[in-house]
Amino acid sequence: MNMVNGEKGSELLQAQAHIWNHIFNFINSMCLKCAIQLGIPDTIHQYGQPMTLDALVSALQIPPSRAHGVDRLMHILVHSGFFEKKKHTPDGRDAYMLNRVSELLLKDNPSSVAPFALAMLDPILVDPWHRLSAWFHDRVNPTPFEMVQGMSHWRYAENEPRLNRFFNEGMASDARMVGSMVVNQCRGVFDGIRSLVDVGGGTGTMANAIASAFPNTECTNFDLPHVVADLELSKNVKCVAGDMFEAIPPGDAILLKWILHDWSDEDAVKILKRCSEAITKGKGEKKKVIIIDMVVESRDGDKQMNETQLFFDMLMMTLVSGRERNETEWAKLFVDAGFGEYKITPILGLRSLIEVYPSS
Repeated sequence: MNMVNGEKGSELLQAQAHIWNHIFNFINSMCLKCAIQLGIPDTIHQYGQPMTLDALVSALQIPPSRAHGVDRLMHILVHSGFFEKKKHTPDGRDAYMLNRVSELLLKDNPSSVAPFALAMLDPILVDPWHRLSAWFHDRVNPTPFEMVQGMSHWRYAENEPRLNRFFNEGMASDARMVGSMVVNQCRGVFDGIRSLVDVGGGTGTMANAIASAFPNTECTNFDLPHVVADLELSKNVKCVAGDMFEAIPPGDAILLKWILHDWSDEDAVKILKRCSEAITKGKGEKKKVIIIDMVVESRDGDKQMNETQLFFDMLMMTLVSGRERNETEWAKLFVDAGFGEYKITPILGLRSLIEVYPSS
């Protein structure tokens, strides 16, 4: 074997460390999942002040023999930015406290992302990633998920109550955050809309938020029968069961929050055409489709945002045959579905609010 030294050796070691870091990236995810399942964010929050390791171990009812494990777990969670560590006065011991990130993991936080994290890290949704390479050689299954489960993600959720439950809980947690932002920062989007249909609205979180902020707007939460069964929503929100590929209830506006990225271009055009038919039957003057989804763009200097966009694109390919799209790709969908102008408002972090208008 040739000896490697000097600058070449340093470059090789850096390359090795880079590969190792990506090999073990999953450890961040699993430690985050563990922290949520143990209830660490809520335990520190309820304590009301920075919490020492001993106090945390005691409150979590962890056996003393596992205390060293909690210490090591908190080290990586602090390193990854989920918690803060400070010297606890007056004894000088380290103590842990919440930050803006871990506050989003609290169960009682209306904007909590904990249900979404637990859903995405459940073995049902993680196992397909182990078949990704095999899927590239497969000519039968549309997604790695179908290779593993033998059916589409949507059919599996219909037949597996646990997946249906945690997936809907994850989507609802996201809708609470987005719904609050939309009705507060984008109120003009809903001006003059007498009726709105939230397509794929899940358990009705977005429809409830809009109906509460705009009581004169009649809202409909539209989703598959197994999703909306037995739902109880606010008085000016009604639930309708159906299939968006077949027909969508009429309304002045159709809302598609995090829907179209789940589907191929061909299927997305079909959905948009059904939306066009629905707003044609609406009674108001202001008719449009409101889309909340990612518009992929390269953000100079923001490596994390760019990486997250790539993560979501791979997620869509692996689980549901969908994709994330840039503005050019979105525009093509709108043209192919027979729409006219559109307006993109990048106001929701990684996602944008897109208003699409019928051709005049």
